[in-house]
Amino acid sequence: MPSRAPAPATTKITRQPNGQNSLLVEPDTQLPKIVVVGGGAGGLELVTKLGDRLGRRNKAHVTLLERSRTHVWKPLLHEIAAGSMDTSRHELGYLAQGHWHGFRFRYGEMIGLDRQNKLVHTAATFDDEGRQITPPRSFPYDYLVIAIGSVSNDFGTPGVAENAIMLDTPQQAERFNQRLINACIRANTQADPIADGQLNVTIIGAGATGSELSAELHQTTRGLVAYGLDKVVPERDIKLTLLDAESRILPALPEKLSTAAANVLTGLGVDIKTNSFVTEVSDKGVTLKSGEFIPSELVVWAAGVKGPDVLANLDGLEVTASNCLVINDTLETASDPNIFALGDCTYLLPKGAKAPIPPRAQSAHQQASHIYKQIRRRMSGRKLKPFKYHDFGSLVSLGEYSTVGTLMGFISGKSMWIEGMFAKLMYRMLYKMHLVALHGYSKVALDTLSRLITRRTEPHVKLH
Repeated sequence: MPSRAPAPATTKITRQPNGQNSLLVEPDTQLPKIVVVGGGAGGLELVTKLGDRLGRRNKAHVTLLERSRTHVWKPLLHEIAAGSMDTSRHELGYLAQGHWHGFRFRYGEMIGLDRQNKLVHTAATFDDEGRQITPPRSFPYDYLVIAIGSVSNDFGTPGVAENAIMLDTPQQAERFNQRLINACIRANTQADPIADGQLNVTIIGAGATGSELSAELHQTTRGLVAYGLDKVVPERDIKLTLLDAESRILPALPEKLSTAAANVLTGLGVDIKTNSFVTEVSDKGVTLKSGEFIPSELVVWAAGVKGPDVLANLDGLEVTASNCLVINDTLETASDPNIFALGDCTYLLPKGAKAPIPPRAQSAHQQASHIYKQIRRRMSGRKLKPFKYHDFGSLVSLGEYSTVGTLMGFISGKSMWIEGMFAKLMYRMLYKMHLVALHGYSKVALDTLSRLITRRTEPHVKLH
């Protein structure tokens, strides 16, 4: 079903807090203006539902503001980095999604907020040659949702910004993959023997991303070499090291899951070093607090998260020490009831709980569904309801080698241990649930079938 034509917009000049002039984009409509900032897992699911239920039916004017043009589910980034997934086959264009689902996509990064006048400010955008694509703009709102996710926290560790790669965006994941492929081709064509440490990869941070990446890299490096890099012997030349400052890997997950994952990775030859605090990252490798130096061609930083810097100066909104927006149990920001927030950029400590809601995809999914209902309640003058988080368990995929995790029982409240093919199926279902929220069951079923067919005619590892 085609969406309705978006309402026309008028513009005038306004001034941002930094003194820079910007275009004020004013939709020519009397409808409530809903603006969602951030097109990650939760943000895109929310704006899609708002567009389908309100935008298409002329009950609201719905806009998505996002600094990227395409969406990739963030839990897939480690697979893109390892080369077991091609970004182009899994990315979704925001412009097309908006056209199909009744919302407007506007390209630009949020850099400020004017709560008194209810304006969101975005920066100008530029192409690779420095030419301006979009000017600085300001967007009015009646209801605002901030869903800009999190970024890696290097805790001020020397050399991380210059010499390590983080996996916050598809571009960073692809950059790592290109450097990995180039390193292997370089080693295969050089006249000298492959030196010790030349193909070493060190992953700092043994949470879900780091642990899953190490297993994927073990698999894909062997696949890459099998396509003709006969000078490289993976068992001899490629070493994977997984570091964490805690006493075990996957410290935020149950110990049984941590032990199972560690056993699988150790069996693959991954060198796991716990209680290892990194003091510096150089272009030659990683230095630990103990004085040990780990030679590394590639370093991935996957230790710790924080809110994006813009949240620290967002017109007085309250943030934590890790720069996350403080929200209450209705998912409104603590400082402004007209602003909702969800996902990794938020901090919510439920009543009676000892720990905040964890930054997981299932959290963002549940919060997106709840905020949709909250906005509907607010629009009709009804009282908002508190958000209740349901932990459905934890799953860790270790490539083709194993998937382990726990599922939470709905009746007993106890967790059930799962592993093997069933666990792998459940892990893949998490992604399919996200796709269903964006496209519906029929399109996801057809897309799954097409991928099963093309998978048999393509290499299982990215080679370029």
